[in-house]
Amino acid sequence: MASIPVLPLLLVFLLPVHANAQRKQSNSNIILLGSSLSPNTNRTSWLSPSGLFAFGFYPQDEWFAIGIWLVNQTEKTITWTANRDDPPVSSNATMDLTIDGKLLLRTGKGSEKSVANVSDPATSAAMLDSGNFVLYGKHSHVIWDSFDVPTDTILGGQSLSNGNNLVSSVSISDHSSGNYTLNMQTGGNLVAYPVHNTNGAIDSYWSTATFGKGADVQLNLTRLGHLFLYGIELGVHNLTNSSYPEKNGTTIHRATLDADGIFRLYLHHFKSDNTSSMLVEWSALQNLCEVNGFCGLNSYCSVIGRKADCYCYPGFDFINTSNKFLGCYQNFSEEDCGRSSDTVVQYNVTSLQNMRWRDSPYSVFTMKEEDCIKSCLEDCYCGAVLYMGEDCSKYKIPLRYGRNDSAKSNTAFFKGNRSTQVRGVSIGSKRSLISIVSISLGSVSCLCIVLATSSFLVYRYKLDGYRKLSENLNLELAEEFTLRLFSYNELESATDGFKEELGRGSFGAIYKGTISKGGKTIAVKRLEKAVEEGEREFRAEITAIARTHHKNLVQVLGFCIEGSRKLLVYEYMNNGSLADLIFKAERRPIWKERIRIALDVARGLLYIHEESEIRIIHCNIKPQNILMDDNWTAKISDFGFAKLLIPNQSRATMGAEGTSAYLAPEWENDSLIISLKADIYSFGVVLLEIVCCRKSIEVNVSTADEIILSNWAYNCFAVGELEKLVEDENVDFQQLERTVKVGLWCVQEDPALRPSMKNVILMLEGTVDIPVPPSPVLAVS
Repeated sequence: MASIPVLPLLLVFLLPVHANAQRKQSNSNIILLGSSLSPNTNRTSWLSPSGLFAFGFYPQDEWFAIGIWLVNQTEKTITWTANRDDPPVSSNATMDLTIDGKLLLRTGKGSEKSVANVSDPATSAAMLDSGNFVLYGKHSHVIWDSFDVPTDTILGGQSLSNGNNLVSSVSISDHSSGNYTLNMQTGGNLVAYPVHNTNGAIDSYWSTATFGKGADVQLNLTRLGHLFLYGIELGVHNLTNSSYPEKNGTTIHRATLDADGIFRLYLHHFKSDNTSSMLVEWSALQNLCEVNGFCGLNSYCSVIGRKADCYCYPGFDFINTSNKFLGCYQNFSEEDCGRSSDTVVQYNVTSLQNMRWRDSPYSVFTMKEEDCIKSCLEDCYCGAVLYMGEDCSKYKIPLRYGRNDSAKSNTAFFKGNRSTQVRGVSIGSKRSLISIVSISLGSVSCLCIVLATSSFLVYRYKLDGYRKLSENLNLELAEEFTLRLFSYNELESATDGFKEELGRGSFGAIYKGTISKGGKTIAVKRLEKAVEEGEREFRAEITAIARTHHKNLVQVLGFCIEGSRKLLVYEYMNNGSLADLIFKAERRPIWKERIRIALDVARGLLYIHEESEIRIIHCNIKPQNILMDDNWTAKISDFGFAKLLIPNQSRATMGAEGTSAYLAPEWENDSLIISLKADIYSFGVVLLEIVCCRKSIEVNVSTADEIILSNWAYNCFAVGELEKLVEDENVDFQQLERTVKVGLWCVQEDPALRPSMKNVILMLEGTVDIPVPPSPVLAVS
């Protein structure tokens, strides 16, 4: 019964605006068919009767966009934008209310696009004093209005219905879709999320806590500044009510999801002396650090005074120091984790106080602080732990929604490379630190004695080893190896006379074998090229291999050189190749597994391109050269015969051994340099194959457009039909679009347009935005 008196009050506030939207205004404000606007003419906008609102072209940098704004402001306050994610237009553009009743934007290049999608032709239009732009049809009925398709703002008299949302702008000057969304959910709850993460309570950072209170709930803003939710079951749920005392002049209220992610109610006061002012009457949040996504992945938000800023965690660096909101990347590699016998020695730990994350930990145990830290060091999945009381919560990388909160008494510990110097407190409490220092100092004298003795013994041991190795290989080459030297007889015996062939890679066949000691299964590559070429290439290969080690590269265990007989020994991959998995398997991997595999391959390529001692061009990236281990981790093989990217070397000296479908166009043009971008092209082809689980060139398809996968993928992307690429699959379509866009950028014919492998990984992970890719095939002039 308490909610009954409220309903007449709502009608008083809401009905006059609705009625006003249904009738035409004075003849002087009617926009007739055939009317036109252009930045190049005297008429660039249509005004409301009061002159407080305008609809038309407004400047955006050196270009123009179409929208609605408040007039008489120092800076235009944009309240609505048409086709907000389209590129701005030039001064030659026009907007026409055509004779046949359409509202069209015509660019200077001759194309046209609808500003208002209507099924019936309009007979006239009007810019109303409420800030609503309307199109009228027959009998003066409204057939379209801007209030029904809000962008980031609602005005007095406007509502946000179930299933609708506001999306923030990128900035005050750029009104394309930004990073945050405010959703009016069907359960009656108004919730704010980062725009790409609307998966549940963890991602939301503000809500009205009215979930389940009714299916027909609306967010309403009256012309007097009353902001509230209303539904039959919910009744009235007040958010705020304007209490502005000034009665002189005109007041206009707007509720905007701002570019920083905070929902605010503004009041604009227009005085009779033609001056105006603006103030914030209400804000959903006071602290910017409460906004999820204000800082990017692997960074945290901290407030100093009234200013919020983003900082990287220890062991991380900003992706772009001029744009901290892109987040941070790990500045060390964990490729040896799981292989080292003592990961506690391999890593160090630094700490930050008063940290919190919104993501849930993957493991929580009750233990002492020192045990908590040790548990993370021994766990390859652990990137950081949060310790509070006696609870040890372990988190994987990347870390989301980090915040420094003085109200929290917990401590975060971050795993880092022992050689990486980062700010922070070393592991353990002060008491344990003192103990460690004391023990270390006490051990110095013993250590000196041990070092002196062990150095002599190691010297004698290595000297004997070098003497034995020099019998098969010259000393200069031997110094570069840490691999095991096999005899030809050993490998012939291990493979049972090279009996079981696993396949053929660059330069020769690969055979399955078993080492007699320990029964370890191996793969042996036997070179079959000419001696003069094989010797040179083999030396280059094993030199590079001795310096590469990564969890996404097939590990090389040893080698054999006996005259013209040259062999390599690899770890054996039980689960075959990626080609078997996506082209031949009865049940192809699910979507999430395929994305994980794609990232595995990308990280392996990043290592050989940028992180290994010697940068390497693989030159033969294809599914057959990507193998799957026991844990279905993807590992790149056959990289040993790739060319080393030696400074001042313009082109690889060896001919391409790859498959034509995966080779970059520059392989066919002797005037073009073969660079790391050749591998990017091949990866792009493989990435699209992983997405679609089909080969890049397929003849048995329903239409000719589908024969070449990259062209078909671009066509599907251009017309918004990406679901054709993954029919009958349960996929994340935002992730699908992101992955296809990355693949299309990678297969651009112009090498300069292809991204680096580091940027490929950042785009696949969703850390950075991806521009719309052009067609992968260069236009013929």
